[in-house]
Amino acid sequence: MVKLVEFLVRDDEYSHEEFVEHWQGEHAELASELPGLERYSTSVPGNPTEVEYDGVLELTFENSQALNEAFKSEVGQEVQEDAAEFTIPGKGPRLVVGETVHVSDSGQNNG
Repeated sequence: MVKLVEFLVRDDEYSHEEFVEHWQGEHAELASELPGLERYSTSVPGNPTEVEYDGVLELTFENSQALNEAFKSEVGQEVQEDAAEFTIPGKGPRLVVGETVHVSDSGQNNG
């Protein structure tokens, strides 16, 4: 498994609330169609006026090739174009990481 983790910064034309509404609404619907996407989660800070970032994005794919192919696809291009409308691309850190799960939903240790 490979996971893309990105800390997002909203475009100044959007309030934090408008950013969240678009990101978790229209944008999420589009992004959920990325080919090869296995898991998609968004997280929003409880104290947005006290932190640098407006949200955390996590996308999980089988491997790096699947991630790269997803963003080269037509849907991937649309996702990136839409994101550029309400975020400042590259403003926050972006990591591609391997994931080790230590506790799953079932509460069982997996590591």
